[in-house]
Amino acid sequence: MNKKLYRSKTDRRIAGVCGGLGNYFDIDPTIIRLAWVVALFFAGGGLFAYLLAMIIVPQEPEYLQQ
Repeated sequence: MNKKLYRSKTDRRIAGVCGGLGNYFDIDPTIIRLAWVVALFFAGGGLFAYLLAMIIVPQEPEYLQQ
């Protein structure tokens, strides 16, 4: 089956990027959220990467919601 990356509408804190990545890679979105925070504080590019993903990754369609 062909998987597609979407921002989650159900598992979201800000824009659903981490929830969508968690669904896509079949891992807990909390791990991805922690990685974003680490990237924000240590690498400095976390905020830019999150904003870029929020703009580029499409919203999850209604028919895919569980």
